[in-house]
Amino acid sequence: MADGLNIEHHGHGHESEHEHRHAEQTAPAQAVDSASLPDVKLTPKAIEMVRKMQTKEGLGAEHGMRIGVVGGGCSGFQYSLNFDTQKEGDRVTDFDGVIVLVDEISLPYIAGTTLDYVEGLHGAGFRFDNPRASRTCGCGSSFSA
Repeated sequence: MADGLNIEHHGHGHESEHEHRHAEQTAPAQAVDSASLPDVKLTPKAIEMVRKMQTKEGLGAEHGMRIGVVGGGCSGFQYSLNFDTQKEGDRVTDFDGVIVLVDEISLPYIAGTTLDYVEGLHGAGFRFDNPRASRTCGCGSSFSA
């Protein structure tokens, strides 16, 4: 994962392989046709920052920004962001050369989410606007679907 990959508002920036496997095992089965779900969106500022971080990390075109959810947090799910390569079953979206990867387990929870990058007095970082989140928590790192 890239240094400085901060997430604000409804996000969390750390995901271990163990947490990801745990989320896959505990996430409820979704009987949703993933082809009918909307893609995750990136704002122009988020695209710019992902590009900068990808360049800083020296990652090639085979790496994309993986956006997902893992089980945990005070509301049930936490967002995760990291650079990764495409896996079978991923929803792949190209934003002006920035590849976004979403696994099929996470997609029903974050479909239609907009990822932005904000800068303010309290720092800078990625912010999620998730229309599917029924509840968020005060710590800003988790949500309920």
